[in-house]
Amino acid sequence: MRIGEVAARSGVSVRALRYYEEQGLLEAHRSASGQRRYPESVVERVHLIQMLYAAGLSSRTIAELLPCVEAKVSTPESRARLFAERDRIDAQIAGLTRTRDRLDAVIASTESPASGCTYIADRDAATRAS
Repeated sequence: MRIGEVAARSGVSVRALRYYEEQGLLEAHRSASGQRRYPESVVERVHLIQMLYAAGLSSRTIAELLPCVEAKVSTPESRARLFAERDRIDAQIAGLTRTRDRLDAVIASTESPASGCTYIADRDAATRAS
């Protein structure tokens, strides 16, 4: 299957497929004229790669885990890697939550008369309420 067909059937760009190949996530065989040729099974692999990217994994982590995932083999090492990735994402969520909480505090302080800010009501909201 040529790269354009893989892109159409998998819903990803040709550029993404080339990137996956550069990262060692896909392997293409070359025709005599130098065109990339992929097996039929590549579409399922691309969908798997997309799912792993959507889960927040880097291409390096995907490359490390892909053989285990495809073989449906769960090793202590692969589970530890997945747990570590989940912990990394949890830490990011906690950081974003703290940032949102600080922003909420700033918003609340600007709405208080004690803040010294001149409070200007939302004119559109006031018009809708009338």
